[in-house]
Amino acid sequence: MSDVPLAVPAQSLVAAVIPAAGRGVRLGPGAPKALRALNGTPMLIHAVRALAASRSVSLVVVVSPPDGAAEVKSLLDAYELPERTDFLVVPGGESRQESVRLGLDALPPDHGIVLVHDAARPLVPVDTVDAVIEAVRDGARAVVPALPLADTVKEVEPQPEAGPEPVVATPDRSRLRAVQTPQGFDRATLVHAHESVTQDVTDDASMVEQLGEPVVCVPGHEEAFKVTRPLDLVLAEAVLARRRLNDGF
Repeated sequence: MSDVPLAVPAQSLVAAVIPAAGRGVRLGPGAPKALRALNGTPMLIHAVRALAASRSVSLVVVVSPPDGAAEVKSLLDAYELPERTDFLVVPGGESRQESVRLGLDALPPDHGIVLVHDAARPLVPVDTVDAVIEAVRDGARAVVPALPLADTVKEVEPQPEAGPEPVVATPDRSRLRAVQTPQGFDRATLVHAHESVTQDVTDDASMVEQLGEPVVCVPGHEEAFKVTRPLDLVLAEAVLARRRLNDGF
């Protein structure tokens, strides 16, 4: 049985941590992924605005590259951001996990709900952000937005060299979900996970799973996709163009 409190107090504030210390090598040479321009604006700024669009989020902590805090701070200062939200930049670590932990360490004590969001998901709609927060407020320790899979998935036996890979199994697609961010947490649960899980992981929810704590899914959104490869930039530009058309500017 866990010794972590079952639920955050109703009055707890919400903070978002955005690890943005990665290089994004799959997008090719150039600036770190989070600083790549999307419609003339760095992806990081889009991601910060997406989280700050929620009226529940009172603080956004951006975790910069270890030697890039001043550059990221100048970047945030150069763009218009919601005045009701506070913004903080802290230097990150050598891994995503270490960077999130450093972001957690910077949070004031009155923020009992924490969102962790990929800077490379710049277009997540505010409704998705709010749905994650609401689920944590309702008592969930860990919440992930997720989408059903459109494709059949094969489990394979990886080969040491490029070539055909034997299929091992075909998982039941109806039981699988593609997980997005922001992932939301009761702060005490997430802190406990970062104190207890030492091996590197790809997302924070899996750390909570390793503690034996429950993780729940809420509906994700197609526009919350991760910008990883050059084609993703083209899709993101198209989404922004559609938003401008629908919003009348």
